[in-house]
Amino acid sequence: MSGRPAALAASLLTVLALGAVSACSSDSGSTTASSGSGGTPTVKLMVGGIDKQIYLPYQLAQNLGYYKKYGVDVQLSTEQDGGVGAEEAMASGQVDMAGAWYNHTIEFQAKGKAVEDVVQLSGAPGEREMCAKKSGVHSAADFRGKTLGVTDLGSGTDTLTQFLAAKKGVRTSQYHRIGVGSGSTAIAALQNGKVACVMTTQPTVAAIEKKGVGTSAIDLATTAGATAAMGGAYPAAGVLARTDWVNAHKDTVQKVVDALVATMHWISTHSAADIADKLPASFVSNQLVTKADYIAALNQDKGQFLPDGIMPSGGPRTSLATEKLVGDVKTSVDLSKTFTNDFAVQADRTEGFKTTTPPAGPNG
Repeated sequence: MSGRPAALAASLLTVLALGAVSACSSDSGSTTASSGSGGTPTVKLMVGGIDKQIYLPYQLAQNLGYYKKYGVDVQLSTEQDGGVGAEEAMASGQVDMAGAWYNHTIEFQAKGKAVEDVVQLSGAPGEREMCAKKSGVHSAADFRGKTLGVTDLGSGTDTLTQFLAAKKGVRTSQYHRIGVGSGSTAIAALQNGKVACVMTTQPTVAAIEKKGVGTSAIDLATTAGATAAMGGAYPAAGVLARTDWVNAHKDTVQKVVDALVATMHWISTHSAADIADKLPASFVSNQLVTKADYIAALNQDKGQFLPDGIMPSGGPRTSLATEKLVGDVKTSVDLSKTFTNDFAVQADRTEGFKTTTPPAGPNG
């Protein structure tokens, strides 16, 4: 789901290498939360593109020292282009948790797999449909006859692209979709005319705008924009885990959620510049963007992040409607089994944080 510019390769390989070293030092044949020194549980968490702004809380929590503060050793890794997706790695037991979109829990249930979202980090996809200036695309109604770039076929961006088209009455047979990754590969696809538009996130959005390659035609990067385009809040980035694993490791899950809820509160009470200062230098300044670009982009789209980790009311229903409209889910789904607010509520209560997100009930 994420193309990697050369400037980021070294940092991401380092992250993966550290994860591999840690895995080798413990029982690599099992992804149950093992205890490290002093009885601290170890959790393997793969992120669907660790340097993307939409996924910044996972690394920020590490850099703020919050995983350690709340008593858990979280080993972060990131999915690679052409490799297994974070959600698939989690579902198959390669890692314990995935930093991925909530909609995958619905897809898994439709396939007979029990996966749940244990803390919700964003109420919007954080994506923008970036279109070449001469593409003639101003809304999804203009998708007819166009080739559209998505991260990967079958990814969240692919689902969203199909949903936006369907909302405007455009059938999938009337346009073409191809996987272009993100970062430099997505920019090249747009710049070279391989696609008319690409759905992507910050900081790629800022790089496209700075290069004059394209402009934002559809805003799914903010809660307000997502609600206008999709008819409701669309919960995207969260932490997904297999339900059987969650039930067997509730104390460990609570520690992870405590750390991430504290991180979301920190995000809501600090500036984009403060956040950028706490992230790895390679995330915020690279071949795509300068640090100033990164901060400006985060200022623009910071509203996607939820301050309390609560699954928003109506969000699961919007996500299910999306899945059904594009045909990814054709069976009945029990939304109450796809997410839980219990861990986030407990984390907010423990820290004395006021919850401001209206919580989703059992029916989403």
